[in-house]
Amino acid sequence: MSDVINDGKTRVAWVTTIANITAPTVAELDAGDDLTQRITPDGLNIPAETADVDNSSLASTFTTNRAGRRGFSPELTFKRGDTPTDDLPWSTLTYQTQGYLVVRRILPYTTAWAAGQEVEVYPVECGERNTIPPAPNEVGKFTSQMKLREEPDTSATVAA
Repeated sequence: MSDVINDGKTRVAWVTTIANITAPTVAELDAGDDLTQRITPDGLNIPAETADVDNSSLASTFTTNRAGRRGFSPELTFKRGDTPTDDLPWSTLTYQTQGYLVVRRILPYTTAWAAGQEVEVYPVECGERNTIPPAPNEVGKFTSQMKLREEPDTSATVAA
């Protein structure tokens, strides 16, 4: 058994149009903006949340719960750039911009989008950008918080 090393094996894109999030096409993904190289090594954060539904009763002597509503709170940390191309995330992911955050894991970053690949597709709206205070020996950074506007598909398959 061998472990998957994450380094270089994640690809993240911002896509403005996807007709079917369960099967985004190669053409739709190719038309998106590749954000991967502008995200810090620890800057892809999409925590899953599951609410508790209390199912204990008046007769209960112990609190029990069932799984309730689910959600995700995507937040990405980007490096600022000194050219328009390098600063694309800053100029693109502005307040209330809507689009699709697409994440592919495990395959090398350099592998082109292809039919059959598993991806996560999050229909999101951007929150306000948050500039990270400057610090010695660091690049300029900001975070982009994103709000789900529809239910995502975390096991979508790329279509031809």
